[in-house]
Amino acid sequence: MGNKLAGKVALVTGASRGIGRAIAEQFALNGAKVIVNYSSNPDKAEEVVSAIKQQGGEALAIQADISRVADVEQLFQKTLEAYGQVDILVNNAGIMITKPIASMTEEDFDRQFAINVKGTFFAIQQAAQHMNKNGRIINISTSVLGSMFPTYSVYAGTKGAVEQFARQLAKELGPKGITINSVAPGPVNTELFNEGKSAEQIASIVSMNAFGRLGEPEDITSVILFLAGEESQWVTGQTLRVNGGYV
Repeated sequence: MGNKLAGKVALVTGASRGIGRAIAEQFALNGAKVIVNYSSNPDKAEEVVSAIKQQGGEALAIQADISRVADVEQLFQKTLEAYGQVDILVNNAGIMITKPIASMTEEDFDRQFAINVKGTFFAIQQAAQHMNKNGRIINISTSVLGSMFPTYSVYAGTKGAVEQFARQLAKELGPKGITINSVAPGPVNTELFNEGKSAEQIASIVSMNAFGRLGEPEDITSVILFLAGEESQWVTGQTLRVNGGYV
């Protein structure tokens, strides 16, 4: 257990699995009290809470569908009721629907923008209202924005918006001492990434970075931990591409 984030309360959206879970666990190991947000899988969220508590940390699972503004508001209210403050927000919750443009439906489009863009924006709005000085907001983007991938057009569009939120809000939030940045992972070895991909597809993707391997969640969380801490107070409005030289 470290103390890098001692006394801090961190809210991680979509924290029941994958990178979100890794972020929540890393924050707890560094002394933060962690809100494990989930949308529809309470069992997975409670697994994360239990794992954190077994390591001596403190965590609480709170359900909220971040595509609904009322849910986002309740998520922050419940966090404040539980811990009295919010110091760190990681906008990790998101979905990815990859289809050729001819197959993309209005429902597919609206769902991705509702979760990835609307949810992120209104979580930032709540954080801006409730964070004390020296707050930290970290958006999860994607290194797909640096490449040209067929079938990723809408997903990439949502993450382009998320990166612009960080750029355009940096000076608005700066007077409160709040930093806002984006982290854009490359391919990471998670259940979500590996799902539906053949060994050949994964090998092809691996060959595109400098190190010949997939990223691991820890490769991403170490950078997010830096942005959540005091050392990053002079970094805001930026996007950090954490991808092993993928693009």
